[in-house]
Amino acid sequence: MATRTAQAPTTAQMLSDSLSKLAVTNWSPNALKAQVPFNHNVVDTIFKKELLGSGFSVRRIMLLEFSQYLENYLWPNYSSENSSAEYVVSIVCMVNEKYREAVPAWEPFKNKPENFEYFFKQVMDLILNEEVPLQQRTILIIFMDHCYNSLEIDVVRSQVQRTVSLAMWQNLLPAKLRQELKKSGKLRKAWKSILKKDSKLNAETKTRNDFDRSFLQTAMNKFCKMIACKELDKCTVEYCQWFLGLIIDLDSCLPTRRWFNTVLSDCHLVVRCMKSTLYENDDVFTQLTKTLQMYTSFEVNDLTGEQLSKQEMMSAHYERMSHFQRCAFSKFPKLKKFALGSIAQLDQRKPLERWLQELDMVELLKLCEELNIKTSSDDQETVMEMIVSFHERRPSQLDAINELPLYPTEQVLWDDNLTKTEKYNMDGCLALPKLNLQFLTLHDYLLRNYNLFRLESAYEIRQDIEDAVYRTRPWKAEDGSCIFKGWARMALPIQAFNVVEVAKPNIGEAYPSQVRADITITTNISRNTREEWENLRKHDICFLLAVHPLKSDQTFSKKSKLPFTEKFNVLVRGCEVEGMLDDDGHVIEEGPEPKPKIQGLNRTFRVWLDTNQYQADMQSVVKEGHPDPYESLNLIVRRKPKENNFKAVLATIRGLMNTQCVVPEWLHDVLLGYGDPGAANYATMGAINSLDWNDTFLSFSHLRESFPKHKVIEVEADNEVVPPFKLHFNREESEIKVTSHIIPNRGPYRHNAPRRNAIKFTPTQIEAIRSGMQPGLTMVVGPPGTGKTDVAVQIISNLYHNFPEQRTLIVTHSNQALNQLFEKIMQLDIDERHLLRLGHGEGQLETEKDFSRYGRVNFVLAKRIELLEEVGKLQSSLGVPGDVSYTCETASHFFLYQILSRWEKYERNVLQSKSLDIVKSEFPFNEFFIRAMPLFSNTDFDKNWEIAQGCFRYIRNIFTQLEEFRAFELLRSGLDRSRYLLVKSAKIIAMTCTHAALKRQDLTEYGFKYDNILMEESAQILEIETFIPLLLQNPMDGYNRLKRWIMIGDHHQLPPVIKNLAFQKFSNMEQSLFARLVRLGVPTVQLDAQGRARPSICDLYRWRYKKLGDLPHILANNEYQSFNPGLVHDFQLINVEDYMGVGESEPNPFFYQNLAEAEYCVSLFMYMRLLGYSANEITILTTYNGQKLLLRDVVRQRCGDNPIGWPSKITTVDRFQGQQNNYIILSLVRTKHVGHLRDVRRLIVAMSRARLGLYAFARVSLFSNCFELSPAFRQLMSRPMSLGIVVGEKYPPQKLRSPENQHITITDMTHMHRYVYDMYIS
Repeated sequence: MATRTAQAPTTAQMLSDSLSKLAVTNWSPNALKAQVPFNHNVVDTIFKKELLGSGFSVRRIMLLEFSQYLENYLWPNYSSENSSAEYVVSIVCMVNEKYREAVPAWEPFKNKPENFEYFFKQVMDLILNEEVPLQQRTILIIFMDHCYNSLEIDVVRSQVQRTVSLAMWQNLLPAKLRQELKKSGKLRKAWKSILKKDSKLNAETKTRNDFDRSFLQTAMNKFCKMIACKELDKCTVEYCQWFLGLIIDLDSCLPTRRWFNTVLSDCHLVVRCMKSTLYENDDVFTQLTKTLQMYTSFEVNDLTGEQLSKQEMMSAHYERMSHFQRCAFSKFPKLKKFALGSIAQLDQRKPLERWLQELDMVELLKLCEELNIKTSSDDQETVMEMIVSFHERRPSQLDAINELPLYPTEQVLWDDNLTKTEKYNMDGCLALPKLNLQFLTLHDYLLRNYNLFRLESAYEIRQDIEDAVYRTRPWKAEDGSCIFKGWARMALPIQAFNVVEVAKPNIGEAYPSQVRADITITTNISRNTREEWENLRKHDICFLLAVHPLKSDQTFSKKSKLPFTEKFNVLVRGCEVEGMLDDDGHVIEEGPEPKPKIQGLNRTFRVWLDTNQYQADMQSVVKEGHPDPYESLNLIVRRKPKENNFKAVLATIRGLMNTQCVVPEWLHDVLLGYGDPGAANYATMGAINSLDWNDTFLSFSHLRESFPKHKVIEVEADNEVVPPFKLHFNREESEIKVTSHIIPNRGPYRHNAPRRNAIKFTPTQIEAIRSGMQPGLTMVVGPPGTGKTDVAVQIISNLYHNFPEQRTLIVTHSNQALNQLFEKIMQLDIDERHLLRLGHGEGQLETEKDFSRYGRVNFVLAKRIELLEEVGKLQSSLGVPGDVSYTCETASHFFLYQILSRWEKYERNVLQSKSLDIVKSEFPFNEFFIRAMPLFSNTDFDKNWEIAQGCFRYIRNIFTQLEEFRAFELLRSGLDRSRYLLVKSAKIIAMTCTHAALKRQDLTEYGFKYDNILMEESAQILEIETFIPLLLQNPMDGYNRLKRWIMIGDHHQLPPVIKNLAFQKFSNMEQSLFARLVRLGVPTVQLDAQGRARPSICDLYRWRYKKLGDLPHILANNEYQSFNPGLVHDFQLINVEDYMGVGESEPNPFFYQNLAEAEYCVSLFMYMRLLGYSANEITILTTYNGQKLLLRDVVRQRCGDNPIGWPSKITTVDRFQGQQNNYIILSLVRTKHVGHLRDVRRLIVAMSRARLGLYAFARVSLFSNCFELSPAFRQLMSRPMSLGIVVGEKYPPQKLRSPENQHITITDMTHMHRYVYDMYIS
């Protein structure tokens, strides 16, 4: 196939291209309106001239796909009568291009789905037709792979299932078939049913069925013949790679593997691949073959999908060997000694090969027949390999992973397979794992994520290391040593390196249990940078380099075209910081105490080295005579903490693979993608019928509105029904019985009153809250501005009050989202002593209170003193002698013997007499509550009695808290106290997903427990980082105690950030677990009313959601009804043409800038500021980092030295996700091709950040032609595309606009620039 790294055509090239002219004539919107008749010759001409003629150039395919060739011409006019091979391949090319561009591919086929069956049959025919050129068959194989990975699409699944089913076993040897059917009675019954149905079919249907069932077998046989050739051209190699990729995908997905793996094993595809010349000569093919070999014998029961234990795998292996020995004993005299030998001594490759060499070819073929191994014209070596590979003991994947170092070395960082991914553009097959829709087992799930995360982190680490090395400018001195002539903020030369401890191995291990070293550096650098080095925390990761320039006569720079490895010889070892040493050589412990000051500029760090790597290095020194790598280390490189959590995540995944990974039973199948997608929903699991909804509803009428499909019944109809409410749902879910309950009086002071929710939740928000309160999986899809955080906070509050013994874990992607959530939780009726915020982002909380571990410990200690003082006052008021307020223990005795006895006596007298006077006169704590006097001002007995009880509750709460704090008197160290707080005291614990991955081992060792998880920003979290928080606690008696998992996110907005395109697109690593579960059809609650933006601005993204209305305040509030002063429209798309002949520029690869747009954006910002708009209300966004930096430069130049100032933020759309502002100025930058804005998710984020005004600057002719963006751009283009301003208006906004004010149309950027300049001067 042609290379796909060619750039997309520019707008000018598109408009002048012959394909664009054909599109305009035949399938443009105007042509469709004019009902231009379909011309088959157009399809043939395009195929022969543009596709085949260009070698399937990606540039031509891209242009066709962009013109909506598939949606408007190919598929609407497809039929069995006009479906030539050229027509079919044209459709397939368009689908493949959509996948390459990461846009929805199957939407066109939902129209006329009845034609897809015949189309799919044609694709299969062409794949098997050897007369079709190999390049076209490769394109068809890629398409088939997309089909097998799109089982959630009904029209695709119906055809795919015909090729992979139990019926495909008709291709097996009869003896092999009987052997497989013996495994299950259900299988035998199903097979008989198939035979019975087949006997009633007509000849035509039977022929079609036979074709479908044998398609994959036939394709594999043809593939085996192909790879048997000695000489293979480039097209053949590419076809073989993609074909193997397809086979791996089939075998690694249970619905297809269940039947396919038996046929695959029977075909011996792996053996034939390993015997081919391609296996020796092509790295990708070799890696793919090894991956396929691993999956063919994966630890899973193909029929049930259950994960097989090590013991079960060993039993199956011994069964195969025993069968082999029985056959050898009864039929082959030469193998009698083999038959009587111990399996443990015979099941390795060498013994098996040695014994099989005793047999000639005829005997080997007879042995294959006895063992049900199918052969076909294979040579003796291949036949022997088939027998050996089937019976040899397979190495443990887990053991191999455990022996790998967690840090990437130079071999991994600059490995060819990793460097191939750097500029990948979906232009070839890669030997990478894929995160598809389904996984075989939890082990398979973890294994794929482990391998991908390891490679992705290695890619980012390599970029950082190369950057650091280039900046330090290594130079080869005359004596051969390395001198660093440059400077890097993230790297410093090593002055001294010493290994200070190599601990003995643990029992059963061959590597040291711990290796520690001391690294000395000189911090002769700026104070800020020195502080960054000194602030390296425990568990931070650094890299130790031995850098040696390969030439002494030249200083290499980044701009040199030579590869990095040809400029420098670099050895890389990773390490984990334990801490910085003080002047006495002791590690400075982290804690609330200030760090000691170190004399001089030298700083020494104690680090842990990777024990596996150290062992391997020392063995190579001793056994192979290699130099000690640790003696040549000369540079230490650190990385940004936010990007440096890879080691903890890898260690966590590896740890999970080595333990009995227990996921809640109700969640297991849903996570792997099997069974009923709604199995974990509360409606299926069984709901809790009666729950306290606390302050969720503002009134009874609000409650009625929230359940429009239910009959709401008041249990106590005589009294006024006021919140809070308890709701009881009947089994049929048709009636709700409502009981009003009064929250008991908590004390006489104003601050004792419970804090109440003030938000009037919508019916869908109520359904999300209800689902979150019930056991099971809750998925809430929250479009922009729909109150996701408010829903999350109310769920947490309701769980806290309904299940006070349960603990809830809050996990988010970013510190900012976590802090927003936490700040709202603090406003609800939740006791702050039960709140805990873990991680390093706590300092950003907009509160004076410290919710970190040590902050909470200090709070408890301060609160304890405060409460003991209250106890002292109570003691004085009662005239009790002694020092009862000394400790929590003495206070407990005081309560038991002095307080409780007085209260019980008082309570008894009041209840016996029912006298108002006794309530007032005999109340024992009048003097203590003297600040709240008068206590009893009412003449009603019940009200006064409730006040008295409230006072006692206030006193009892003091002693309840002191009893909780009692442990803090016994635990003396801050560490022990903080652990106790984490494990026992806190009820609501918040952390980021990164912190969860970093601290999983510590948390499980402490005995951390929780019952509920709530995840915000779920669609932005990596699949594995979403999974890890499920397992932050050890199972109890083999079960996970998790009861609820609430995921809140929006898969229509941007996914997790993956820098490497190969991992992002080919491996689908950007797919979040939230998005995958949505694809699987797991029930979701979509919030359907937004309260952020004007309705007109919301219309720009409303189309992306099934239903999205506006909250009442959007229509009622003045700010939404007022116009934007000085601007004609509340949103506008402004066309920006080239400035001095230049549109977009690219000074560095992927570093896009557009000076005209930058100047225009800043001019509009200046204009708004001159009218009186607040700078904090305006944000400037762009879609590229290069433009962000240019915008900052322009603002610095234009506004830096005057009162206009800077906007609230200048950042990228991706970075601004989850945030909002009143006015957004947006620069789309590109003028040649659409770029990554074609991802609709990025468009949704860009359009949904503004509340009151959105002003987008772009090349309209480019973006208006993009099919995916058309729903938004049609609305943007419905208004004039020149900026409209109004003279004479000032901020703040008004409801009515004066008709006398002059409207001016700004023609271009220079016009706006002049206008603002004149305005500023005047």
